[in-house]
Amino acid sequence: MTINVEIDRNAAPRRWMLVSFYVASVVFNLCLIAQLLTVGIAYFVDPAWWQVHVWLVRSYSGLSILLLIWSFIAAYSPQIQRLTISLVVLLGLQFCSIHLQTPLHLNVLHPLIGFSLLYISSSLVHRVWRELSPTSAQAKHV
Repeated sequence: MTINVEIDRNAAPRRWMLVSFYVASVVFNLCLIAQLLTVGIAYFVDPAWWQVHVWLVRSYSGLSILLLIWSFIAAYSPQIQRLTISLVVLLGLQFCSIHLQTPLHLNVLHPLIGFSLLYISSSLVHRVWRELSPTSAQAKHV
């Protein structure tokens, strides 16, 4: 009697990487929310909070590059890869919009780019959650 048992030995490490990627994307998203809140406090309450706003971006911006590299190494879906590419590009545009002085006044785009970053980051969190959730995994095996 022969028993054919198919064991996907790559499923456990892949799931672990996806869970870790999800946690990192949630942390990135929470940092963006904190940064948005600190800029509001700096503008409306106490300008000293501006330093916290600046410190936050310097602290977590490298996480976007880590997420980008991670998404390609782990071969996540093209949509997750595009979202992580967008995070890096938007952070680059954020940097340019605030630090480059041009006659076009690109700094007026800074808040819009910031909200776009929050939207893309939230979309990434939701997309990774959909791939991670048990209902999604069951649908793939049916």
